[in-house]
This record gives sequence, C-alpha cells and structure tokens, in this order.
Amino acid sequence: MTSVDSGLVSEAEDPRQGIQSVELALTIVEALERGLGPMSLTQIAQGSGMAPSKAHRYLVSLVRVGLVAQSQRSGLYDLGPAARRIGVESLRRMDEVGLVSEHLPALRDRTSHAVNLAVWGDHGPVLVRWDYGSHALPITVRVGATLPLLTSSVGLTYLTYLPESLTSPVLRSELGPGHEGTAPTEVERVKEAVRRRGVAETSGGVIPGVTSLAAPVFPAGESLPLVVALVLPARYASAEEIERLEAELLRTVKEISVDLGSAAEI
Repeated sequence: MTSVDSGLVSEAEDPRQGIQSVELALTIVEALERGLGPMSLTQIAQGSGMAPSKAHRYLVSLVRVGLVAQSQRSGLYDLGPAARRIGVESLRRMDEVGLVSEHLPALRDRTSHAVNLAVWGDHGPVLVRWDYGSHALPITVRVGATLPLLTSSVGLTYLTYLPESLTSPVLRSELGPGHEGTAPTEVERVKEAVRRRGVAETSGGVIPGVTSLAAPVFPAGESLPLVVALVLPARYASAEEIERLEAELLRTVKEISVDLGSAAEI
C-alpha cells in the first residue's frame, strides 16, 4: 500500500501544500462577506470567480455545515448561523491592543522612529504603548498619559474619527471659556484636512522640537478606533522623510485594520 493509498502524506510532500478545496470554499464565504447582504448564485459565482455550477456545489456543502444559509422564500444565500457564531466568538477573544502592538516593532524598525499606540479614555486619548526609536527625543514618555485633542497628532485623529458626543466634552474642557464662538469652524477645517489626508501631523504642539504623525486603526464591529503614531525629532522632518513616514504609517494601519477584521477605508 502506498502512502497515497493509505491517506498518509509522504515525507517528500510539502506540508504547506494545504487543501485546495477548503481554500476555494472560503472564496465563496468571502464573496458573501464582501456582498454585504443576501446574494444570488450568479452574484456569488461572479464574486468568487467560479462558474455557477461549481459555486453551487460548494454552496451545498457550506449550507450543510451552517457557514451559509439559503432563504426558502427568495432562494438567496447569506452567511449562516455557524459563521455568525464564529464571528461573535472571534470578537470576544480578540485583544485589540495586543494585536495592534504586534505590528509596532516592525513599523519602528522600518522607520527608525519612536512609535506609540493610544486608546480613547474617559478624558481623551490615553497612551498604552510606546516603543523608542533610534533618535533621542526631548521627552520622557509615561504610558497611561492623556494627550490633548488639538495639539497632538493622536488627539487630532480622535477628534476627526470619533463621534462628537464623545469628543465635545473633552474639547470644551480643553478650549476653556471664551472660545465657544470661534472654535467650531476651525475644528471642522482641521478635521476635514485630517480626513482628506488620512494622517494627522503636528510639530511642536505638545513638546517643542518634536514632530508626530498619527493615523487610525479601525477594529471590526462597533469598537472605537485605536491610533498609531510615529514621533521624531523635528530636525529629521524633511518633506521627503514625512512623505516616506506617511506611506509607512498608512500601509501599517491598513494592514492592522484588516487583521482586526475591518473593511473600513482609511
């Protein structure tokens, strides 16, 4: 009896080869996920790059195991109960800060600059991780510190992407009395600029001689975004270096958002 006949994998076979039929079946599930709603067989076939007859065979098996469901009334397909259970359990287990943190050392190494991670707290953005880069900074960073909204790149990112119901109380406290009449127009202008660029940039806002770039990470579901920032001495912040860092930061936060299960465009 050969190793193939016995169902065993020979030593010469690549253990990374995988099961192609499983990978093809998941293209059906991914097509349904991208469709954002019930889909016909024709739509699923187009979305997965399969012939309708082939897609139908995979759908039969996926329905049997509960990853896909078919409406008896309309005949349309959608994600099934097993897919929903898996999604809920995945979100329950996900440590967003831990998952994002895994990407930060590589970003630091590619850029040579300090990297930090912030979450939204009761009184504004809170630093939860800081990795120093190759260049000395005139700043001692304390994890747990709360950053300002208007003068930090992290704060401007949260100001742009969070609902006003969360940011307004913090912003009013930061502006103080006497600024209510002029602040909204300027704030909206800043938010629009950050949204258009995808990155918030500050220089000397919190610490003189320090430039920072920040961008949001969007988890799946209704979770609040996290913010990743690069921090560097202002003397290194040439136009060419800022352009390079911006590209690295945007690429990284998009990769992290995908890892967290988000389809959000940054």
